[in-house]
This record gives sequence, C-alpha cells and structure tokens, in this order.
Amino acid sequence: MRLKGGHRDIASVNISRVKLSLGITGACPCYSGRRHEKGVCFSYTLLHNANVTTNNIKTLAKATSVPLASIFGSGFLVIVPILAGAVGSYSAVAMACVCALAFAVGIVIRFNIKHAEPVLAGSSPGNTRSFERISDFALILAYIISVCLYLHILSAFVLGGLNLDSGINEDLLTSSIIVVIMVIGLTKGLSMLGFLEQLALIITLLIIALLLFGFGYYDWTAWQSTGFTLPRASDHSNWEILTIVAGTLIVVQGFETTRYLGKAYDAATRISASRWSQIISTAVYLLFVALALPIVHALNGHYDDNSLIKLAGVASVLLVTPLIIAAALSQFSAAVADTGAAIGNMVELTHGHMEAKWGYIFIGGGALALTWSADTLEIIALASRSFAFYYMFQCFVAISVSKSTLQRIGMGSIAAVLAFITMFAVPAG
Repeated sequence: MRLKGGHRDIASVNISRVKLSLGITGACPCYSGRRHEKGVCFSYTLLHNANVTTNNIKTLAKATSVPLASIFGSGFLVIVPILAGAVGSYSAVAMACVCALAFAVGIVIRFNIKHAEPVLAGSSPGNTRSFERISDFALILAYIISVCLYLHILSAFVLGGLNLDSGINEDLLTSSIIVVIMVIGLTKGLSMLGFLEQLALIITLLIIALLLFGFGYYDWTAWQSTGFTLPRASDHSNWEILTIVAGTLIVVQGFETTRYLGKAYDAATRISASRWSQIISTAVYLLFVALALPIVHALNGHYDDNSLIKLAGVASVLLVTPLIIAAALSQFSAAVADTGAAIGNMVELTHGHMEAKWGYIFIGGGALALTWSADTLEIIALASRSFAFYYMFQCFVAISVSKSTLQRIGMGSIAAVLAFITMFAVPAG
C-alpha cells in the first residue's frame, strides 16, 4: 500500500530504520523498496554480522601471534632450570610473581597505546617525548642483547643435542650465525626470512603441547607409583633468590611489541592482542613449570641453559629431537625479528639519516662482542635488566600523560620495581 503524495511504502521505511539500527551497510539482496522477504533479510543480517565477527577474530588472532611468538621465543627453554636452582619446589610461585609483574607492566603499555600515542602524535609535552625517546634508545640496546641471547640458546641446544656443548663451541657457533644474519641483511635484506616467524610460533606451540603432555604423563605415573620428588633449591640467601628471580623478566618479555604495530592494526586490536598474549602465556608458563618440577630431580642439582633437553628425555626420548629442532628454529626466527626491529627503530630515531646497512653492522658487532664476553645465564640477566630499563621509561611516559593521582602512584610503584631489576638482577648460578 502506498501513502498519498508518492511516499515510500511504510514497510520500506521501517526496514530502512531496522537496517540503520543494526548497522548494516551492505544492501539486503531481497530488498527492492517495494517487496521484502523478512526471513531472507534476517538471515542476511545474521550472516553479515557473523562475517564481521569472524574477520575481527582473525585480525585479533594474527595480531596476538606477534607478541605471543616473542614471549615464547626463549622463555620456556630456560625458565625451569633457572627457577628450580633458585627456589626449588616454589618455582611455580616464583613464575606466578614474574607473570604478575609482567601483567602490571602490560597494563602500562596498553595505557600508553590508548592515551600516550595520541599525545605523542600531536604537540606532546617535552617530558613525554623525552621519556619516549629514551625508552626507544633503551629498546634498541635491549634488542641487541636479545639477539645475542637467542643465538646463544640456539647454540646451547643444538650442541647439547650433539654432545658438543662447551663454552668455546657455543661462542663459535653463535658468532657464525650472527655473521650469517649480517651477510643476509646486508646483501638481500631480512624480509626474505619473514615467513619463519609464523612457522616458528606454530612449531613452538606444538612442542610446548607435547612437553606438557609428556611431563603430565610422567607426573601421573610417578604419583601412582612412588610419588613426587620435588627439587631442592641451591643454597642461596633471600637477597640472592630475589635478585636471581628478578633476572628472569626477559622470559615474559614480548607483550610490548603491539606498541609498535600501529601501521598494521588499530589501537583497540593492539590492546586486546597484548592482553590476550599475556593471559595465554601466563597460563602456559604456570602449567609448564608446575608439570616440569617433579622431573627436575633428574638433573641432580646441575642446572644448565640446555637442561630442558635432559628433562624432555626423562619424560620421553621421542621429545628430544623435536625440542632441539623447535629451539633452533624459534631462536633463529626471534633473532632475525629483533634484528629487523632494532634496525627499524634506528632508522626512525635518526629520521632516516642512518642507512640500514650500518644498523646491521652495529647490531652484529654488538652481539659479537657480547657473545665473547658473557655466557647464556649472564646474558639472560643482562637482557632482563635492559628490558626493565625500557619498561621503566614506559612507566614514566604513562605517568606524564595520566591525569589520575591513583594511576600515577600505581605506575610509580611499578617503575620502582623495574628500577630494582635494572640495578640488581643477577644471573642464576
């Protein structure tokens, strides 16, 4: 029925209002302005909204994979022997404390994505921009240390699997891989190795799942027969325990990468990706450490950077080779990713005046010098200190833009803990 004056059908007007209220931007295929099939349009609405939701989930999953790959990059390979040597049967409690601190820092990073980035994009106050600039320089230094750390761990696991693990062999293999990355970067660029990141994450998650199953089965069998034998901590004072655990911050590092994905994802997606990466990694780390503890007694009090190989072998000999392959691939991929990130930061901080080739030389040279100056456990503590320094200045950025006194007190407290780590964290041993 038409209204006088040539107005549209009443049904058409109502349908338009419904479409607007539902936020439907695409035209309903059955809607012609004169005839409308309600059932078909309702189905179209559901499908449209489902497609939007599916696309959002895919985008979030892809964004989450970036920080998750960084968090799992090396942490699960070294965390169990370090904590077992420091606190023994309380390793899961210590892991929970480290994850809690990391989540608190993650809140600061997510605050900066939402509130500091718009300020920095405009005419930001001098303090905010200075804090951000200092944190950027600190992040470059942290990346250089991380590159060396990842490749040291790679060497420890590969050589450990071949029974060739020694200090000089680790340094030689690590140096060789650093040179290979430098040559590839200088001649062809590292973008050709970008596919390794997703592949490494998939393989890492797979081997973590296998280790969890293997450790869980071992624990269940032990519980049914003789019961658990939990590890005893090495002889450390309370201060030594505190500073050793503080030196493990690097194992949960990586959630901050969403802070630098602004060209690929909007702020809301990056905030969610950072939060989910921490929720997932916290759950996995706590379960991993708890399930591994009943096997740690097999190490007989000898805790090395590649002790996980022996623990995996105790659970099942079938886990050893996949673990070594996963360690090699994940560490090489992480080293390549951090090299690229460091160079990107250098180019940006110098406003394009520094060529990428000088970045490869600077990063490679720094990593080589550190390789021959410290062992893996010393580099882990040094990396934790460098990232703590970076996070501390991110706290200062947040404090400078926050308008809440309570928020500033909370962020200041987190910054104080990070300052303690920066100054006092020490390697296990």
